[in-house]
Amino acid sequence: MLAAQTPATPAAASASAAAPAAQTHSSDLGFSYSLPADWEVVDTRPMLPAVRQQVTNEATSEGEKKGAACTQVEQTARHGDPASVVVVVSLPFDCFGQSFTGKDLPEFASGVAEGLKSAFTISDPVYGAYMLGSHSFWIERASGAATENPAIKRTVEVACTVLKKGAVCWMALASDDAALQIFERGSVTLDGDAAAALVPANAFQQKK
Repeated sequence: MLAAQTPATPAAASASAAAPAAQTHSSDLGFSYSLPADWEVVDTRPMLPAVRQQVTNEATSEGEKKGAACTQVEQTARHGDPASVVVVVSLPFDCFGQSFTGKDLPEFASGVAEGLKSAFTISDPVYGAYMLGSHSFWIERASGAATENPAIKRTVEVACTVLKKGAVCWMALASDDAALQIFERGSVTLDGDAAAALVPANAFQQKK
């Protein structure tokens, strides 16, 4: 109460202005994810048909083709120069015609991470597993160099889980540690369960 009655000092006002409010994306699949409001949301819908076609052409099985056709880009946001990018993708089970369980998570998640190799040369990957409430997560962090321009380097991180209505992966292409921290610290809800951060600090210390 005392703090509420005390006029803000210029330093306090400046600090408040420097901490933008969060913007939250909520999905019909039963999850939400928050990023700072100064991250630019990108509309990727015009590009999605071409991306799906490319993935379908490269697919080696009917299951991969069906997965490509059903995959949804839930959220894309970018920040900074050079830009860091966060992308959230999902695979709705009602479209795919099959539900996943926890034992399917590593295969699904590693397949999503593998897809990034079409745009980046991946090196030095490390893997982890963790829990947020009742939800198991698979995570990979690696160094990435753009295939067409190896001078463009990013830290690539992919975290995936299985929800009641679908499987979801969060992907970061971070140009610096600050962007990676923002990606990891974004708050999430998963089938109604809230978590303060997408990736806990000990995610890579726990054994699979």
